[in-house]
Amino acid sequence: MIVELILAIFLERTTKKNSANSSIPPSQTDKDNSSLTDPGSKGKGKKADGETVKNRRTIETLTIVPVDYCDKCGANLRQVGCTHERRTKIDIIFEKVVEHVEVEIKQCPSCERVIKGKFPVDMPDPLQYGLGVQAFIINLLACQMVALKRAQALVYSIIDVVIAEATMLQFILRLHAALENWEVRATEKLLLEAVMHVDETSLRVDKTNYWIHSAFGGWHHPEKNCTESGV
Repeated sequence: MIVELILAIFLERTTKKNSANSSIPPSQTDKDNSSLTDPGSKGKGKKADGETVKNRRTIETLTIVPVDYCDKCGANLRQVGCTHERRTKIDIIFEKVVEHVEVEIKQCPSCERVIKGKFPVDMPDPLQYGLGVQAFIINLLACQMVALKRAQALVYSIIDVVIAEATMLQFILRLHAALENWEVRATEKLLLEAVMHVDETSLRVDKTNYWIHSAFGGWHHPEKNCTESGV
């Protein structure tokens, strides 16, 4: 399945569509050797959009290594002007953020009623996962197309907690529900556009071929080679 998916992605970039093969999955069309790659690029496919996640932080340090004495004659070099040569090391340290909230429970001495403090609205259950974990899992499953078991193992290696596959799928369903109104409005807007661009690509799931359809609305800009708005 992974090999077929990779072939579909690359052949979609190199195959020229026409009336004879526009409905054929990219993996079944003949390779078009006339398609040229982008200048200066060795790979094919969609370029990175340059967006980064918001719930991240960068810790950057600068260490100056002084030269106080000459290692040949032992002369004092503290007052001598200098230039700098820099070397950089980039690393990743995963940080697990655990937030505990405890509410007080008291019994009123007058009426003997038990009063309990209120938990934050985003903590309705004894255990929940923050937006950062949810967004990371959605990215793995929906954007990177990582298998459920592999995504589960990767998350476990980072936070040392096994999240059930059903829970991870719930994150996808919640996102789907949250985008339902947007999808309706987007469809209504597309139907009012003067020009609509449509395309499809195939995706195999459990040895079954599925089609992913996309639609873009807006006037085509011939100089910029793009549409005014895309949905």
